[in-house]
Amino acid sequence: MQALEELLPAPVSTPPNRRRADRRAPEVRGAGRVLLDGIRIAFTALLFYAIFFNLSVVRGSSMTPGILDGDRILVEPWSYLIGEVRRGDVVVLRYPLDPDVDYIKRIIGLPGDRITLADGNVWVNGELIREPYVAEIDRTSYLTTEVEEGSFFVLGDNRPRSSDSREFGFVPETYIRGRVDLRLWPLSRAGWIE
Repeated sequence: MQALEELLPAPVSTPPNRRRADRRAPEVRGAGRVLLDGIRIAFTALLFYAIFFNLSVVRGSSMTPGILDGDRILVEPWSYLIGEVRRGDVVVLRYPLDPDVDYIKRIIGLPGDRITLADGNVWVNGELIREPYVAEIDRTSYLTTEVEEGSFFVLGDNRPRSSDSREFGFVPETYIRGRVDLRLWPLSRAGWIE
């Protein structure tokens, strides 16, 4: 009787070159999969961005020192569909005298608010509002008005050099394009907007 070892086929050893290739193949396939997943994620992020946000370039100095000429800002148009416009929000709006032009301003007065401008200060409903974002006040503006329903009173942060509700009046709610919370460029100033 033959020994059991003799009946079984001899083990076949894999050549050394083949062993290395087998070990690398999953790494190569894994790298290709990572690249493909990265492309899918980038495409999904780009699609998400295109649907939910708009990138805009600021032109002019009406919002300095917080937002400068040439800054790239992210405009978020969806929050006002589920929430309300709040006093202090920075928004992009269609210019009431030429709706094809966009402006960036800060919401100061909500519908029904009584706004008073005097000696460089702003009162809303009889209360002086604190405005740390204003670097230079405008002592030449004197105004008292009540904001119409369905409209907003907006001002630029750079009061002496801003075309805003003091000049063009109230902004209809339908002219608000979206809220601005984030500056993307320049990188040295990227971040949340006050």
